[in-house]
Amino acid sequence: MIKELLDLFITFFKIGAVTFGGGYAMLPILERDLVDKKQWATSEDLMDYYAISQVTPGVIAVNVSTFIGYRRRGVAGSICATAGLVSPSIIIITIIALFISNFEDILWVQKALRGINVAVAALLTYAVFNFAKKSIKKWWGVIFYLLAFAAIKFLKLPSVVVVLAAALGGIAIAYFSGSLKKEEEKHG
Repeated sequence: MIKELLDLFITFFKIGAVTFGGGYAMLPILERDLVDKKQWATSEDLMDYYAISQVTPGVIAVNVSTFIGYRRRGVAGSICATAGLVSPSIIIITIIALFISNFEDILWVQKALRGINVAVAALLTYAVFNFAKKSIKKWWGVIFYLLAFAAIKFLKLPSVVVVLAAALGGIAIAYFSGSLKKEEEKHG
């Protein structure tokens, strides 16, 4: 058990150490490390964790690490995975805080941060494209996607409202199409 807890900590420490840009930018790295390499989750599991993280308090990547850790080793696993993910940030932020006044005016630091921002934008674009490709499987998924985008972009609705509305819409479509009843019969 201790070996697996240590593995959770180290895996998420590595993820936290190389990821810039927050939860969405982490999606490709989480998928590579957790789905492809470790096989601790499926792509569908990861998308579910992301969706749940959208409507729960906290940082998306932290919530995902907590879910994966809990799934692997219960409460102890969730603590180790979460601690592993946030430790690199705590270390880096502490070091930067000590020297921030010395760094903020250095031209090469400013240029490096601009470069990092471009890389993060590319990671986000990649993550969104893959997430959409895996999530949108039916005609109504395209409609939900377009409506959700319009609600956030033009109506400025909070993302939690959009996610909850989409969840209710998905349940309604499943109910009225009869697929909800078919799934219940299949599992019941």
